[in-house]
Amino acid sequence: MVKEMRSVVNPFSAPKHNNVIIKFAVSFLLVGLAFHLLISDSFRFSSVVETPVPANEETEPESLVASLPAEEPVSNDFAANESQTSQPGKCDLFVGDWIRDPSGPFYTNQSCLQIEGHQNCMKNGRPDSGYLHWRWNPRGCSLPRFNPKKFLRLMRNKSWAFIGDSISRNHVQSLLCTLSQVEQAVEVYHDEEYRSKIWRFPSHNFTLSVIWTPFLIKADIFEDMNGISSSEIQLHLDKLDKKWTDQYRNLDYAIIAGGKWFLKTAIYHENNVVTGCHYCPGKKLTELGFEYAYRKAMQLILNFITNSGHKALAFFRTTTPDHFENGEWFSGGTCNRKVPFKEDEVNMADVDTIMHNIELEEFEKATALGPEKGVALKLLDTTRLSLLRPDGHPGPYRQFQPFAEDKNAKVQNDCLHWCLPGPIDSWNDLVMEMIVNGGIY
Repeated sequence: MVKEMRSVVNPFSAPKHNNVIIKFAVSFLLVGLAFHLLISDSFRFSSVVETPVPANEETEPESLVASLPAEEPVSNDFAANESQTSQPGKCDLFVGDWIRDPSGPFYTNQSCLQIEGHQNCMKNGRPDSGYLHWRWNPRGCSLPRFNPKKFLRLMRNKSWAFIGDSISRNHVQSLLCTLSQVEQAVEVYHDEEYRSKIWRFPSHNFTLSVIWTPFLIKADIFEDMNGISSSEIQLHLDKLDKKWTDQYRNLDYAIIAGGKWFLKTAIYHENNVVTGCHYCPGKKLTELGFEYAYRKAMQLILNFITNSGHKALAFFRTTTPDHFENGEWFSGGTCNRKVPFKEDEVNMADVDTIMHNIELEEFEKATALGPEKGVALKLLDTTRLSLLRPDGHPGPYRQFQPFAEDKNAKVQNDCLHWCLPGPIDSWNDLVMEMIVNGGIY
């Protein structure tokens, strides 16, 4: 406006009283502009000081629970849902790092009633919560958080089973807890020992189950609920456990896993004849080793899936490392770490390396045949990413308030299973991504 006045009025020819008026007008405008700037700055400053950012926001988030992802339109045609990730091309979901996640888990022990006592670390008195605020971050691609609303819509009129040992039961509880924030499941079956269960999500007509079969092959087990054996396990290396194979053809999805039980003392049978054993001193039997039995079992399991003619989507989940230090579960071993390992801070135990290598080798052989027979078989390789989470186990808090009466009490630790909520929740992120974007990994 000032420039406009100068271009119209010639200062050399204008009368004196006009100059006074112009100067007054310009002064008035400048004062008004200065006042406007002063007021707007003060408002801007007050908005900053009224909403300070806590200095400890990253290490101690305000809430333990994350909000659910926004609902989005979903098609039951998986091909039509083919990009939940932002980056196309190949990516290894199982190579990455655990990064801080202030948002926390979807649920707590108060919002989920499905958590078994031994994994209910919050209720049992675990005092720290840092282990809840990490998420798995693959290198080179984006991994969205599990979306329970979308998952349930995809699973409408479907059936899904977790097949394996107590880690499979641990995993199904994680999924149940997350889904329960959208719809509560109804338990419709359990076996006598509450190890195998079936739940229904009525409004989605979705059936979820866990089938307890720790070897996946036929086994005669003489062990109580506390792991105390009265005799050696009799393991039939050429026969699958019908507990899961009889149900397999009724499933749309399955996550199958073996693992730690093969490290137990066992007598091996093939063709109804004892052929050897694993760790059976004094029995005068050939020591064949757990790796012999595990490879036989893997071949039998994967051969059944690839030759079943059933078009379920089957995941094979790899072995889960434990984090016992200064002993084993029966000899005073503990797991007291509070943060994840970095990649170069830990090496896998020999037994886990052997089992993992067998899984990878046999899976590769099986997948070479799977597509020819129309079978969808995927590897859920959680071994390495689980190895990096020594902080996520119940430890002494597998029991309720273990130090209530004696702060120095010696209690048995659980350094194999996972706290709920905890690191195992990230396995659901991986599973959903592999369903939605199945072919790109």
